[in-house]
Amino acid sequence: MALPPALCIHAGPRARAHLRERGLQPQDIRVVAAAAGGPKGLVLLHLDAFLFGHWLPQGRHEVDLVGASIGAWRMAAACTPRPLEALQRLGHDYIHERYGTVDGVLPGAAVVSRQFRQTLRSHFPSPAVSALCAHPHWRLHILASRGRGLLARSGRWRMAAGFAAAVGLNALDRRLLNSQLQRVWFSPDGQVPHWVMKPKADLPTAAAVLNSENFEDALLASCSIPFWLEPVHDIAGAPPGPYWDGGLTDYHMHLPFSRLGQGLALVPHFQPRLVPGWLDKPWRHRHGATRSLDNVIVLSPSPEWLRSLPGGKIPDRSDFKRYLNQPQERERLWSAAWKASEQLAQEWAQCVGQPSIDAQPLP
Repeated sequence: MALPPALCIHAGPRARAHLRERGLQPQDIRVVAAAAGGPKGLVLLHLDAFLFGHWLPQGRHEVDLVGASIGAWRMAAACTPRPLEALQRLGHDYIHERYGTVDGVLPGAAVVSRQFRQTLRSHFPSPAVSALCAHPHWRLHILASRGRGLLARSGRWRMAAGFAAAVGLNALDRRLLNSQLQRVWFSPDGQVPHWVMKPKADLPTAAAVLNSENFEDALLASCSIPFWLEPVHDIAGAPPGPYWDGGLTDYHMHLPFSRLGQGLALVPHFQPRLVPGWLDKPWRHRHGATRSLDNVIVLSPSPEWLRSLPGGKIPDRSDFKRYLNQPQERERLWSAAWKASEQLAQEWAQCVGQPSIDAQPLP
C-alpha cells in the first residue's frame, strides 16, 4: 500500500517568492526555530538529522538555533560534535523514558524533575557543554519563562493562583502575560539577537549568558511543564526566581523573523500554524500568520500522513496517562511514528535538490 505524501511546505510571501524563483540553498537559512510540544517533536527528529547532519553544514555560515522545551533539547543536540548520534539518542531515550507509578498514578513533579535532570546530564555531560556553546557556525538560544508577580515564588497554591492570573491577563492582551511570566533568552554571548529586539515587542525579553555553569539548569527549566515538573530556581547568571517551560511564553516560535533582512527562517514543526504562547491555544484569532512570518518556511506533516500513523496521530503528552499501565504499547506507537517520519526528511531532501520549490501560504 502506497504511503500518502508526508510533507507540507508553508511559507510567508517573501519566502514563497524565494522558493519559487531560486529554490533553497543552505546559506539562505539564518534561523532554525524549534517549538515546544513534548512528544510531538519526535516526528521532527529525522528532519533535524538531515538538516544538521547533512544539509546545513554545507553553508558553513552562522545560523541561530532557537528552541523552547523539547525544541531546545533538539537544538542543543544539533550543536553537539555528532548531531546524528545525539538526535538518535534523544528519540530513543524520550520514547523509552518511564517514570513508574505511585498507587497507580504518575509520580509527583519532584520525582519527574529529578529523573529528567539525570537524563539531560547523561546527554550533555559537563565537559561537552563548553564546546556545544562555542559551536563555530551555530548559535544555540534556549528560551525559558521566569515567574513574576504571584509566580515569583513557588508553592502549589501560589502557582495555581499565579497561573490562573496569567491565563486571565493573557486572554485580555498577550503583553500582559509579562506581569506573571517573563521571557528569558539564554545565549552564549548573553545577547538577544538583533532581529528579536524591536519597539513595542509583544513580550519584553531578558537576556542571560548560556555557559557550562548554567546549561543544565537552563535546558531543564525550558522543559519544565508546570505541575508536571518543578520549576528551576535562581539559574546562575540569570535574573533570580523560578523558571518554567519556555513554551509558556513562546510555544511555536512566532517571533519577529521578518527583521532578519535577506535571510530566511526555517521551522520544522508538527503543524502549519505557529501559536505564539502556550496560553494562546484557546484563542484561534492569534494563530494566524502575521507580517513577522513573511520570510518563514514551515515544514509540517500532512493530515493524510498523520492519519496513516498507528493510532492515527502523532505522539502527545496525554499518551503517558492513556498508556499508564501499558508503557510498552506507548513505546511501540511512538517508535512507529518516529520510524515513519523518515519520510518527511526524504521528501524535504528531494525538494532542496530542485531549482524551484512550491509552497502554500501560511494559514
